Amino acid sequence: MKPRIVLALGGNALQKNGEATAEAQKKIAVKVGESIATLANEYEIIVTHGNGPQVGNILIHEESAATDKAPAMPLETAVAMSQGQIGYWLTQAINNAFVKQNKRKKVATVISQVVVDRNDPAFKNPTKPIGQFYSEAEAKKLAQQNNWVVKEDAGRGWRRVVASPKPIDIVEKNSIKELVADGVIVIAAGGGGIPVIRTKLLKRLKGIDAVIDKDYAAEKLAELVKADIFVSVTAVPNVFINYGLPNQESLHQVTASEISKYIKYGYFKAGSMLPKVEAAIKFARHGGTGIITDIHSLQAALNGKAGTIIKKQL
Repeated sequence: MKPRIVLALGGNALQKNGEATAEAQKKIAVKVGESIATLANEYEIIVTHGNGPQVGNILIHEESAATDKAPAMPLETAVAMSQGQIGYWLTQAINNAFVKQNKRKKVATVISQVVVDRNDPAFKNPTKPIGQFYSEAEAKKLAQQNNWVVKEDAGRGWRRVVASPKPIDIVEKNSIKELVADGVIVIAAGGGGIPVIRTKLLKRLKGIDAVIDKDYAAEKLAELVKADIFVSVTAVPNVFINYGLPNQESLHQVTASEISKYIKYGYFKAGSMLPKVEAAIKFARHGGTGIITDIHSLQAALNGKAGTIIKKQL
């Protein structure tokens, strides 16, 4: 049996220098696809990805071109659109990498719904900025028109903010497991997944405007599909404490308890490394191996020679 891994690609994995065109991002996807394809002989692979830049652009298009006859799509639908967009790029890139290697492998994207709790406290305190920037007057007018919550964003202008609830289930988990067992490389839960809730009476699914953190969703997926390894692929080769300071120190092999202490000391930022570390800790405490590294160090990290590797016990 091959070890099963979930690779969570960072939100800017396809936009390293702010690339905006499809062709520019597809070129980067080629490199990512080649890295993933090289692992196929050794691992069962599930790929998840962020969608921050891409879904932001989709929302700008939707909002700026909206008319009465063609109204803007809601956020949860925009997340679905970004899943299809990025899933297409990655599926094609991985397939082409296999052709280049003269291998016959299967790749598929599963548009994924991620269940959240309708009573999650995040819905009462929206904090995740999305979409374009507005002046204060514009933002407040749009908030009144569209029932949005808007907030000032770090001196750059006003933006819509939405809830970021925790994932509790993935609707398509059994389909994903069946595909992986059949040898398919699966791309799933992109952008944290399409946020849905279950109705109280009939338990039917219903989309809701929210943004689920990509790393938390990827870790939940790793649990549900019984993965052996969870990897958060980010922009740096490993986790650092005192990042960017003269006393910067890299972390390599650590226990979940050890790295949890650094969270208490405030070493990791909420909008950056913190969710990656928390997700890796959670997976390690369930008995798996959590890894944080960049795409260039991925193979070495899986071999225990690079990255930050987190386990329940070393």
